[in-house]
Amino acid sequence: MFTGIVQSVGHIQSTESRGGDQRFTVHGGNLNLRRCQLGDSIAVSGVCLTAVELAPPLFSVDLSLETLRLSALAALKPADAVNLELALTLDTPLGGHLVSGHVDGLGVVVALDRQARSTRMGIEVPPDLSRYIASKGSITLDGVSLTVNAVAGNRFEVNLIPHTLESTTLHSFSVGRRVNIEVDLVARYLERLLQRGDEAKDAPQGVTAELLARGGFGTPETR
Repeated sequence: MFTGIVQSVGHIQSTESRGGDQRFTVHGGNLNLRRCQLGDSIAVSGVCLTAVELAPPLFSVDLSLETLRLSALAALKPADAVNLELALTLDTPLGGHLVSGHVDGLGVVVALDRQARSTRMGIEVPPDLSRYIASKGSITLDGVSLTVNAVAGNRFEVNLIPHTLESTTLHSFSVGRRVNIEVDLVARYLERLLQRGDEAKDAPQGVTAELLARGGFGTPETR
């Protein structure tokens, strides 16, 4: 588990093809790899990966075909910057939100609007992910925990303050950039828990008013 609070911006040192999979060697920048052991998890731009080699400030991770297919890591090349975070411990401040490092899908940057010292970023996601995104809820973009400011259809907006822009790779994003998306864990589990028994097989997707009512939520008029 992670928090979505980036601890360091590193970069890809090298990539190596291994029978269709990939091995990335990453320069960790200021990441405290001294508290990391072989087999530990490290979030690389929002993707939970296992450290298979450690030689601080370098570490290596293996990327399976599944990881390459479902995330934006496949497009990375040497010198590209990545957001890094070590796994959450019991004494880690939970400054962001609970992040698993399991990417739900890819979004695309569709708008960038400078507003005073901040930047408003618009992201478009696949329709099957949009139902999990709510205004003022949490979202993870390339490993960065952010608050959703607005939602319209399968697009949403986040506001990036100067500290976030300076401390992560998000300052380098341009329109058309693909980004790793992880939705809030609560939304995914709420949908599943409200589906009862065999109903889950044929239940309509998404958290609807009808689904909430069947689970005992809502006003008396909607139950």
